[in-house]
Amino acid sequence: MKEEIKKKVNLTEVLKCLEEITNWFDSQEEVDVEVGLKKVKDGAILIKAGKARLKEVENEFEDIKKALETE
Repeated sequence: MKEEIKKKVNLTEVLKCLEEITNWFDSQEEVDVEVGLKKVKDGAILIKAGKARLKEVENEFEDIKKALETE
């Protein structure tokens, strides 16, 4: 999981992975605590990476907006 996150984060993929984690929990009658803990950790990593990428995207949009305003 961590190796995948080190590449440039794709927000669509992050959301897809988070959805898969959520679906896994929803599909379990009994959650294996160890597996559940790993899924929660993976989700936390994905959320952190997604938030960082969102900030980058926001900055990119601001740069574009500023460039358009100065033309």
